[in-house]
Amino acid sequence: MEDVIRIKSIAQLHNLLGFEKPTHPLISIIDLSKWEIGEQWVGVKSTLDLYVIALKDKSCGLEYGRNTYDFDEGVMMFTAPGQVMQTTRGQSIGEVTGWMLFFHPDLIRSTSLGSHIDDYRFFSYDVYEALHLSDAEQSSITECVSSIQSEIRQRIDNHSQRVVVSLLELLLNYSLRYYERQFNTRSAQNKDVLSRFDALLKEYYKEGKLTETGIPPIEYFAKRLFLSPGYLSDLLKKETGYTAKEHINNFIIDLAKTLLLSEEDSISGIAYKLGFNYPHYFARIFKAQTGMSPQNTKTPTNPNHTPSYPFPNTKDIAADRPLNI
Repeated sequence: MEDVIRIKSIAQLHNLLGFEKPTHPLISIIDLSKWEIGEQWVGVKSTLDLYVIALKDKSCGLEYGRNTYDFDEGVMMFTAPGQVMQTTRGQSIGEVTGWMLFFHPDLIRSTSLGSHIDDYRFFSYDVYEALHLSDAEQSSITECVSSIQSEIRQRIDNHSQRVVVSLLELLLNYSLRYYERQFNTRSAQNKDVLSRFDALLKEYYKEGKLTETGIPPIEYFAKRLFLSPGYLSDLLKKETGYTAKEHINNFIIDLAKTLLLSEEDSISGIAYKLGFNYPHYFARIFKAQTGMSPQNTKTPTNPNHTPSYPFPNTKDIAADRPLNI
């Protein structure tokens, strides 16, 4: 079956899975031990207009995007609306324990959670970047989910949305904390990723790709490091204090300093070599980062003068948007 089934609501989801009518129109928690996946659903692709949070206790084939992942004990996954998913094998009742929480964006619309849901960047991670929980962490997560389940089973009143959203936000904040712990415990692997990222940056420049194709997007490096762009950026931020975008920006500015002081090429020529389509963008950004114009850097009044550059404020470079990343 090649068509992708689009699931737009909690009610439609329950109907397709053969479950009872949901007790709440915008959020539902499904007990996976009661979920039977028949052979007719294997290989069927679906896209949900829903957020999904899941915790599974044992292997259960799931394909998410272009990747396949078998869940081990205490592993959580998160997906945002619009992601394509499909099961890779059937499942009988009782074969798997755990839960899947689905909620519609309308649940958090016009709430504080709705305004900063994008801060929970793990919704954009790939499945192999899932969250691995300790027993204590799993207990905290399960308690949150049990509280949400208890609340949505009650009669909806004027306080229901606020209570449910508060509990959901608590669940996400716990997840954020545990992801930070996971980054810490994988520090050795993360440093290897950082080294490979820097090597790819240097290789990109040495091969002339800055001039040929412009400044690389984060996706270029994430693909070669077998990571999602969001996970790569968060990993680098944790290790160094700078996101992937900021690393790329800093690399370009450092190159600009070297080229301006060592090459006979014009400022326009250097700008093009660094991937800028418009030299005046380069001049504006360089001055914003270093406090000096490219002209003053290239032709200092004192021949023995070595420019002193303030540490780059990479947020400025992103704000001006000339770096196409």
